[in-house]
Amino acid sequence: MSMFKYYAAKATAQDHAPARAVHTNFLRTGRIARAEEGGRDERRFLSHEEVAKRTGLRLENAGAKTHQRLNRFHSDIRFPRLIFHKTLAQAPHLGYVHVTASSTDFAEHKDIGWKFYIANFSADITTDAAAEGQFFHHIHPGYARMYFAVAMKNQDIGGTRQQVINRDFRDNGLLFRTADPKTALKNVLMLGAKTAELRKIVEAIG
Repeated sequence: MSMFKYYAAKATAQDHAPARAVHTNFLRTGRIARAEEGGRDERRFLSHEEVAKRTGLRLENAGAKTHQRLNRFHSDIRFPRLIFHKTLAQAPHLGYVHVTASSTDFAEHKDIGWKFYIANFSADITTDAAAEGQFFHHIHPGYARMYFAVAMKNQDIGGTRQQVINRDFRDNGLLFRTADPKTALKNVLMLGAKTAELRKIVEAIG
């Protein structure tokens, strides 16, 4: 992916839009509008560090709100708040946020650990075990949202115990991936529902 340049554009009439629209435009284009200063036509270029910081704040806000929604659904379905983000090195307006983690049973697979993420781009989860540090491939940089959960396991790497994608479960460890927040919410709740009764309650979500 080629490197991007980012700048704070001079405000226009269209730039005085609601904050939500401004944030969406930033995540899509990497441009951040600011008010005119003395009517001068100037642009302030942003460093990748500045862009990554702004992206991280927005990602972690989205993660926190999603975590709140998950834990408000039912008193017997609770998830730990484990929110942290990472931006893409060559495109810091793109990134993903870790929201929570837990474990569940899948037929013959017992106590499978998993992590739930939100990304502000779409991509495939790598199936290449040799590229463990390369979480994604076929990244589409246009604005989108991707909600996904990945099975994980502990593994010794270079003498240290680390969490890696559980490729014993599936080649890419993917439990689900969707662009629909409602579908993502339901899928995570199903992963967190420990009894048949709780799963029926989650299934009833329209």
